[in-house]
Order: sequence, then C-alpha cells, then structure tokens
Amino acid sequence: MSGLIGKKVGMTSIFSANGKYIPCTVIEVGPCVVTQVKTLEKDGYSALQLAFDDKKEKHTSSAMKGHFTKAATTPKRKVVEFKGFAEEKNLGDVVTAELFKEGEFVDVTGTSKGKGFQGVVKRHGFSGVGGQTHGQHDRQRAPGSNGAGSDPSRVLPGKRGAGRTGGARAVSLNLEIVKVFPEKNLVLIKGSVAGATGSYVTIEK
Repeated sequence: MSGLIGKKVGMTSIFSANGKYIPCTVIEVGPCVVTQVKTLEKDGYSALQLAFDDKKEKHTSSAMKGHFTKAATTPKRKVVEFKGFAEEKNLGDVVTAELFKEGEFVDVTGTSKGKGFQGVVKRHGFSGVGGQTHGQHDRQRAPGSNGAGSDPSRVLPGKRGAGRTGGARAVSLNLEIVKVFPEKNLVLIKGSVAGATGSYVTIEK
C-alpha cells in the first residue's frame, strides 16, 4: 500500500462547495526519504522504508547514521516500512504530499492519547450502579458483581475492569482527503484521527 509518514498538526474545518460544514484533521505529510528498498530476492519480501522529520546527529546512534548516509540524507526521527508500494522508488528518492489526491480514501494509523489508570465507566462505558440523586452511595461508578458465585470463586480471565486506558495503536479506516496543499506538505482529512497534536501517524491509500 502506498503511503507516507506524517505528523498531526491539529484540527480545523472547511465548507464544501455545496456549503456543508466539514471538520478536518490537518496532517503534515513528508517530505519522506526512501532510506531502504527491500526486495523479494534479498529480503524475502518487497517493501519501501521511508524516513521523516529531521533529528540531531548527536541523538542518533552510529549504526543509524551509517544507514541514513547510504541514502544521502540527514538523520530522521521516524522510520516506517510500507509494503506493496504502487510506484517504484530508488534509495534517496523523496516522496511528498503530491502522492495523495483530493477525494481519495485512506487509512490513518496513530497512537491514541494515554489516559492513565481509569475506572470501568470511562474505560468500557459501563453505566454505573444505582441512582444518581436520592440515597447516594459510593458505588455509582463501580463495576458491580464480577465473580461467578461460589464456583470457581475467582474472577474469570478477560473480565472487563479498571486499568490503563489509551496509549495504544489505533487505526481509522476509509477517511476522505478533502484538501491537499502540496507546496506546504499538508493534507486535510475529514473527521478525527487518533493521537495528540504533534504525534506521528502513517497514512496509507
């Protein structure tokens, strides 16, 4: 799948030609540099390794410095492989936002915002126990009974409970590209995308 690495800039909104209000996510995509071309003969599968976002040399290991030098580029922060790239690319080639066209549908992968340790109401959408007005008690956001009685006298594996929420890989499927600004390497994608502002995402056709 052809794609690029990007960075989430934030959100905005535009109006379509017929006056419809469209909330959009602004993503800076590329320019990405081809840092490795994997082939079926040499590596067992075909893929393109792209790198994005400059990084200081002093924060780069010697092995990665040599890797980027082969591609005649500066050290990068984010490196991602894309399998089945539609276009043939060579080592050191630069791929920009011109890869995408307005009206195309893409899949966007990011890392969701970490929420820390949360209860079952926030984490799993439980409704809580008991009333919310008269006769209040301390069990309104409790999970309720989660045991199996006297047998097997334990909580069964996989039972939904409180725990760490967010900070996980999240994929948004079939999002429409409503605007492309190739001179600024920006794309506007309809709807929301997982992740905080400034986080890295991958966009695949």
